[in-house]
Amino acid sequence: MKPLNIVFILLYCFVFTAVATDELTSFVEDKQKHQGFFTFYYDDASGKVFLEVAQQQSFLFQSAMPHGVGSNDIGLDRGQLGQTRLVAFERVGDKALLRQRNTYYRADSDNELEKKAVEQAFASAVIWGFNVVAEGKQRYLIDYTPFLLSDIHKLSATLKARKQGNFSIDNSRSAFYAPRSKAFEKNTELEATVTFKGTGAGQYLKSVTPDNNTLTVNFHHSLIALPDDQYSMRKFHPFSGFWAHKFADYASAIEEPLVKRVINRHRLAKKQPTATLSEAVEPIIYYLDPGVPEPIKSALIDGAMWWDQAFEAIGYKNAFQVKMLPPDADPMDVRYNVIQWVHRATRGWSYGSSVVDPRTGEIIKGHVTLGSLRVRQDYLIALGLTSPFSDANTDTTAMKEMALARIRQLSAHEVGHTLGIAHNFSASSNNRTSVMDYPHPYIRLNQGKIDLSNAYDVNLGTWDKHAVAYGYQDVEPKKEQQYLANVIKTAQEKGLQFMSDADARPQSGGHSTAHLWDNGQDPVAELQRVLDIRAVALKNLGINTIPVGTALSELEQALVPIYNFHRYQVEAAAKIVAGINYTYQVREQPFVNTLSIVEGQKQQAAISQLLATLSPNILTLPKHIVELIPPKAYGYNRDRESFASQTGLVFDAISAAQASAKHTIDLLLNKARLSRLAQQSALDDSVPSVAELFSQLINKTIKQPVGKGHEMLVQQRINRLVIDKLAQLWQQESLVTEVKAEVFVTLKSLEEWFLTQTEDHPLAAQYRLLSTQVPLYLSNTLKVKENRKITLPPGSPIGA
Repeated sequence: MKPLNIVFILLYCFVFTAVATDELTSFVEDKQKHQGFFTFYYDDASGKVFLEVAQQQSFLFQSAMPHGVGSNDIGLDRGQLGQTRLVAFERVGDKALLRQRNTYYRADSDNELEKKAVEQAFASAVIWGFNVVAEGKQRYLIDYTPFLLSDIHKLSATLKARKQGNFSIDNSRSAFYAPRSKAFEKNTELEATVTFKGTGAGQYLKSVTPDNNTLTVNFHHSLIALPDDQYSMRKFHPFSGFWAHKFADYASAIEEPLVKRVINRHRLAKKQPTATLSEAVEPIIYYLDPGVPEPIKSALIDGAMWWDQAFEAIGYKNAFQVKMLPPDADPMDVRYNVIQWVHRATRGWSYGSSVVDPRTGEIIKGHVTLGSLRVRQDYLIALGLTSPFSDANTDTTAMKEMALARIRQLSAHEVGHTLGIAHNFSASSNNRTSVMDYPHPYIRLNQGKIDLSNAYDVNLGTWDKHAVAYGYQDVEPKKEQQYLANVIKTAQEKGLQFMSDADARPQSGGHSTAHLWDNGQDPVAELQRVLDIRAVALKNLGINTIPVGTALSELEQALVPIYNFHRYQVEAAAKIVAGINYTYQVREQPFVNTLSIVEGQKQQAAISQLLATLSPNILTLPKHIVELIPPKAYGYNRDRESFASQTGLVFDAISAAQASAKHTIDLLLNKARLSRLAQQSALDDSVPSVAELFSQLINKTIKQPVGKGHEMLVQQRINRLVIDKLAQLWQQESLVTEVKAEVFVTLKSLEEWFLTQTEDHPLAAQYRLLSTQVPLYLSNTLKVKENRKITLPPGSPIGA
């Protein structure tokens, strides 16, 4: 090539580059610049945001909703995190596409063609297309505004799914939100105020918005630099106590599992790996919402700081810390692990969420959401248990302390989730070994009086320290496998138990210790103890339960959790019936099988205790309470926290009993439980059969001597429930034949028995009605119609 041509080409490239560089520079010269990981520019005149993009780089994209809706039932809370995505910009002509990678299906291989084969086999997702507005040297500028003002959080779809109306974005009332839009070295944070307009707002939405047709929230985008490759993934074990982060690795050897499982955890390492006690290279720091009032603020800090006990136990000094969030800091900024105090219209769940690198499971940001009304519910329960307002100078310190003790435990629980740790619903039956359980207040009777002093635990449990030891100990790579095996073995030798959501939440579940909101190693004995406490609390409940100046009708709200105080222990006892014992076990040498059925004697004890909860004597409210609760005072309304009522405005004590009885009957006659019972009793004669269960149920309910007054009315409701549940089972096509046969025999026997009862029997009218209806049920001529309004008021926090 001639020298003159070379000079011409070089000159052309220089001029072209200069022009391109000048184009971008000139485009942004009158705009506000924010230099950082992704530099962005804001044009105050047009309200647009422009993002500067390098030719191509992968990064993490995190969406969130910093300003929420405020309804538990809708489930769109302040600070709610969206999906964490691995993305990259791809330039195509005058457009830039934001492509989300499929991180579940992958090939962890050095062979780039092998990686590409998997990448091309499974779909990715282009989540947005941007207009390129200016060119620069190895960079270009895109108009980010339409994406920032989009419904990234899928709010409209959520509202529609919750039947709260049809809403869409109104761009004329949406705009860039400058106060929370900043750029830093490794993350860029962008936020927008987004307004939705629509029609058909549902009741939940109406209750929290000033305008039924308008809804304004904030959406937040975090663009995050990929963490370096120094993080070490740690293998998941079913008994580790951690959540499993899963992905399918198509580069796995034939003899290896295709699906790989690792744990989610923060990055943590000792400054001095061989030292007995060492500071961390970078401690895990959580920042508390400065909007939390005292004394709750101190309680939240205390509870969260419990985790430092576990890190100290594995040789870390001050590796876990809690500080106040600086006033100018953004809770959504990925550089901060935060504990947020979130207000809602009604009491609701708290959450521990995380921003997790989908490639490795590394936790980049922990984000705790604590519902502010939970503390008030515990205080209400404490007042209902103690009825302390005997004079104007009543001291409720003990009741407040119980509520604050619960808040400490809740803070520790949700922070635990953001450390990667899963629920342990067997901890309560294992001497309260974990804050990762759902705790029921452990109330005691002290010389016949209610004692709240030990309602909630005051420290981490042994299981929690086991989990941290598994997930966070700094171990040499060559020694890690043996170390983890020893941690698991040590926990099992200590007798620690672990059962999580999938085994504990279903009411049909059969594990004998996997329960929510319960206490005690023996669920049956604990149920009797709880009933004794309930009886004392109901005896004392009355005018002294509410403070002076409170509408008398509000006594019903205080009564609800006390009357139903035994509800979760009933669930625990029910799981003993047809119950089984097992652990999350892997095959080892030598192999010891941990699977077994619950002993027949224990199953019978559980049946007897559950049937006792159907006694009209237990379910009938004391007369002094019934005569004290008036209809709702003017300015107050019945809501789902109230008892179900079939008496109009008047408090309905009989339907309250009906709802409680229905709870026990539904649990005891769960079709999966009955199927297991049939199989277990066929193998073990000591286990009560389905026929024996039905016989005991009938004898303890329908064939029981009838009381007087409200007890007789409660008895009739229980009789109706038993017949309807048996008929419902009969009419279910999915019920196994061996159980269906026993249902048929039981109903036929009852049909004949009803006809033998004399006309002077107190329940003769009901018996005549049932004797007519039972054959219609059996012939499927009459279908069972369940009264869905008769249910227990919420015990767990409200909302999904």
